Amino acid sequence: MSRIKQLFQRKQHNVLNVYVTAGYPKLDDTLSIMQALEANGADLIELGMPYSDPLADGPVIQQSSSIAIANGMTIETLFAQLKDLRNSVSVPVILMGYMNPVLQYGFEKFCADAAAVGVDGLILPDLPEYEFETEYGAIIKQYGLDFIFLVTPETSEERIKKLDSLSSGFLYAVSSSSTTGGDKAFSPVQEYLQRLQSYQLRNPVLVGFGVKDKASFEAAAAYSNGAIIGSAFIKSLDGAADVTAATKAFLSSVLH
Repeated sequence: MSRIKQLFQRKQHNVLNVYVTAGYPKLDDTLSIMQALEANGADLIELGMPYSDPLADGPVIQQSSSIAIANGMTIETLFAQLKDLRNSVSVPVILMGYMNPVLQYGFEKFCADAAAVGVDGLILPDLPEYEFETEYGAIIKQYGLDFIFLVTPETSEERIKKLDSLSSGFLYAVSSSSTTGGDKAFSPVQEYLQRLQSYQLRNPVLVGFGVKDKASFEAAAAYSNGAIIGSAFIKSLDGAADVTAATKAFLSSVLH
């Protein structure tokens, strides 16, 4: 059974997934931030592979990607950093990124290397459903990786159920059709999450985009299995003298 499945069997509510950009703020911060996330209450870590042209990321995450790329972060470097990942991190880890760099690296090689270092799942927002079904899904499965699709308030019931059937691990409910990190009212989101609940989906649901603090985390988690925080955490690392202390302070503000 995958680590992600085990997590949701153990914990059905208030699951906190924290996004961090690999190689940010400094190239070698990746692992120490991941260790600090686990030590201070993150249930899942979503590790962003920086890319120069991200589709779904708002300005904060884009900026962190630019800095990480300037620091020298590449997929090769990331796998080298993660080679001893499972000696110090036990929570599930998901790689989030875009198809272009993954295809340049070699899709099957990428899946094999991700599995070899102990990565649990992938989020590739620009991998279309058809290509997943006909070409890439089988490779992902072959290496025992979960694959997480994204749905939005505009996604039809039929399509949500289809993407739920193709996903494993969890379903990523984007709170609104926009980029990450914006300020959003949570009441229309509540309606959308209640609608998702009524579909009796196969996978747990985590809510992302616009979740930034204790109040928005609790609001999102009230109608789902938990939530994903990205931009607000990245902001908290900006200019931090000590990334471990900054991580601890941020998670404490969300969870306590």
